[in-house]
Amino acid sequence: MFKTSFIFSSLAVVFLFASGCTEYSKVLKSSDAELKLEYAQAALDSGKCFKALPLLEELVGLTRGTQRAQKIQYNYAQAHYCVNDFYLARYYLHSFSKTFPNSDLVEGVEFQAAICSYNLSPNWSLDQTETILAVQELQVFMDRYPASAHRDSSQTMIDQLRAKLEKKSFESAAIYHKIGHYKSATIAMKNALKDFPDSQYREELQFLILDSFYQYAIQSTNRRKLARFNDATVAFHTFASRFPDSSYIPDAERIYKNCVKGVETLESEEN
Repeated sequence: MFKTSFIFSSLAVVFLFASGCTEYSKVLKSSDAELKLEYAQAALDSGKCFKALPLLEELVGLTRGTQRAQKIQYNYAQAHYCVNDFYLARYYLHSFSKTFPNSDLVEGVEFQAAICSYNLSPNWSLDQTETILAVQELQVFMDRYPASAHRDSSQTMIDQLRAKLEKKSFESAAIYHKIGHYKSATIAMKNALKDFPDSQYREELQFLILDSFYQYAIQSTNRRKLARFNDATVAFHTFASRFPDSSYIPDAERIYKNCVKGVETLESEEN
């Protein structure tokens, strides 16, 4: 009897898809939960996830506390993921893993939720709150499932997200130098190097720290120039020792010589 009913429902769903929007409206208005379930599943399977969403939303309420609740709530999360609504997909995926913690689907669901956060990470020039959250979620996933088949993919995504944070940190620091806020530039660049000690931008950051100290010195009053020329001199030695073959070395040496001359001039004036 059940098999006959299932076959009938499946045929009905196929017919509804072929009949267009009018029949879909009838399904939405129908009180037949079985028909809605079959139609929603067929919609998901065919990638017509927008059609599945309202049906599944209703079925979530109708099946809560029943044996079908797990599958319906899983499909509801998948439908949001399918339409690229990553905010709601993440919410319902997390909700699923909390509601059904012993489900065999939990590992995949938590990985998919982390992918949602990865997809919500914006361009580096925008606020990176979602990027930080995505890194945290992927790291938690890797810690929770160290032997997961998704581990390599998770690490790749973390590396990509961290590269975005690294670029954001560099560009945010470099802008201070560009607009002539040299004191703020040295602070921001040192913080960038502290946060990303192996940054691909470390050579340029170290040079800009040197130049910022120098530019800050020559803009200072004579009373403060000596200390700031000395800061620039220290920055030069740090840069030259770390990057002796840098293309910035000629400019760095020019700045260093100017600092030495500046110190000599100030000391002669004092005498």
